[in-house]
Amino acid sequence: MSRREQVILGDVPHHVIQRGNNRTAIFFEDDDYRQYKSYLLEASERYKCLIHAYCLMTNHVHLLISPEVKNGVSRMMQTLGRNFVRYINKKYKRTGTLWEGRFRASPIDAEEYLFSCMRYIENNPVRARMVRKVQDYAWSSYHANALGAQDLLVAPHALYTSLGRDRHKAYGELFKLKGNVELEDIRKALHGNWALGSKKFVKSVERKSGIHAAPLPRGGDRRSKKFKNAN
Repeated sequence: MSRREQVILGDVPHHVIQRGNNRTAIFFEDDDYRQYKSYLLEASERYKCLIHAYCLMTNHVHLLISPEVKNGVSRMMQTLGRNFVRYINKKYKRTGTLWEGRFRASPIDAEEYLFSCMRYIENNPVRARMVRKVQDYAWSSYHANALGAQDLLVAPHALYTSLGRDRHKAYGELFKLKGNVELEDIRKALHGNWALGSKKFVKSVERKSGIHAAPLPRGGDRRSKKFKNAN
């Protein structure tokens, strides 16, 4: 079954994930993570994408991106992926693809899900039991968002900035909460390239993109008349 068309809009945060081919490693030592961050910074500036959160795992990456233009995310990820594959193949004397197809992207209703999504992304190493505490993992935006460390990649979202002078502390308090009630919603939206948010938000995404942006109820018409040709 082919992957459904992505829904990407300008000025809306998008949760993006890209995995290694067959979920194999894409980073092999610390310099690889540093080089990826360098390519990401260069590509994000070139294609006008703001990075609010990220986590570089051994075999995949999570990004929370607000593109200033509609095609910004696609162009950024294409350039980033091509540059990093070239770097890895040359360094480790390998050939072929590094990535498991195209990245997945889920438009995010910032008012409803921004902080939950940021927490989901930065807490990945803890859920994967790579570290006990989120601050123990070096390759995420947690250090910037919760601890105030300088990170040229991180561009604070307006909602994060609105937390005020003590925003680092306020944001860090989220990681003291047990569980994440939105975890499955975030996963399902990301896996399906669906929009994540209120009904009003989803309808807005569909109106702007012309693409069905949420799964239809089981047993119903799997394609509405309005969007029957969108995919």
